[in-house]
Amino acid sequence: MRLPSLNALRAFEAAARHESFARAADELCVTEGAISRHVKLLETALQVELFRRLPRRLVLTDAGRNFQPILAAAFESIAAGTQDLQRQSRHLKVICPPTFSIRWLLPRLDRFKQQWPAIAVRVTTAPYDWEIFFGGEFDRKGCSQATALSSEAGM
Repeated sequence: MRLPSLNALRAFEAAARHESFARAADELCVTEGAISRHVKLLETALQVELFRRLPRRLVLTDAGRNFQPILAAAFESIAAGTQDLQRQSRHLKVICPPTFSIRWLLPRLDRFKQQWPAIAVRVTTAPYDWEIFFGGEFDRKGCSQATALSSEAGM
């Protein structure tokens, strides 16, 4: 069985949720005509009417009402999977004084990379007041205060 177009499925799901081609078009950044065409193509491919088109309004058929939550769950699952994948392949930016980097961080970096190979680590060294120069662009900052030297799993 050949699956319907992903764009047609997205168009239908948004139109069904909003009960409007215009609002679905706004959400998906396409024209109202594009939403209408995608939904019509989907109805043709499935050989099922998903909407009753009335003057100035759309009404979901029973088939459309049953299909929309299935698609909503599928798109939510895709979004969650994508978010997990992005989280797994993220970058870790660390800034710390040169001495801390040489004596503590770098000797432990290989073990960290073995445990979390998908995380790219970027280490920047700077003396003392790096906040002035770099602001909040780093995920972890090492400094001489005891509270900042606590380690977390993986280090």
